[in-house]
Amino acid sequence: MTDFLTNKNVLVTGGGVGIGREISLELARAGARLAITYLSHEPDEELVLAIKEASGTELTAVKLDATSETDVRDVISDIGTRFGSIDVVVNNIGGLIQRSPIGQMDFALWNKVMAVNLDSVFLVTHHALPFMNTGWGRIINVASLAGHNGGHPGAVAYGTSKAAIFGFTRGLSKEVAALGITVNAVAPGFIEATPFHDTFTTAESKAETIASIPVQRAGTPADVAGAVAWLAAPQSSFVTGTTVNINGGQYFA
Repeated sequence: MTDFLTNKNVLVTGGGVGIGREISLELARAGARLAITYLSHEPDEELVLAIKEASGTELTAVKLDATSETDVRDVISDIGTRFGSIDVVVNNIGGLIQRSPIGQMDFALWNKVMAVNLDSVFLVTHHALPFMNTGWGRIINVASLAGHNGGHPGAVAYGTSKAAIFGFTRGLSKEVAALGITVNAVAPGFIEATPFHDTFTTAESKAETIASIPVQRAGTPADVAGAVAWLAAPQSSFVTGTTVNINGGQYFA
């Protein structure tokens, strides 16, 4: 699938770290012209240089609060106008925020979790669609195994927000199919080397989770990036409205 994104413009939200970073690199290797958004993890010099070397184009990196419609509207408009079109959107931004049982969670925290994980997907997609007018496009949403199984203790809100992405993906796939745009999701399981687990998962919990995975290892950001790249490729043109589960056999949808 070498260079299948040459002359294609790609937007990856949260593309500076973890899974988003590896997705950005993988799509750059396919020839994409990349725009990355970030909030707290600005792409470092190593990533900027690697993307330029892989794709032959300069990386566009823009700070974005993806829960603010004004911010999203302005940033997407700037990227779309600068590039001329947006061919692929990867809605990668998301986070647990903090673990909290529902009985102890205040409404403000619930709303923040929904804003980061679900509202951001709507806002970025809504404002990117006018630039996806070329008759060919891909929207790829990053959900989570937690959307299937509810996640670990204190993650009900997070799991709920990620489950909603499955429904969003299915519904939107029908709306935009006639425009030549496919819409799919990936649902990563336990992926190491990410801020999520570095922040919210203990070493004991990590070991227990890995022991429960049939392939007997944790996932890596590259495992997710490979699936995203396939969904962005021409070979996946008949695949839409689906979720690719990336969890080493830990869960079967």
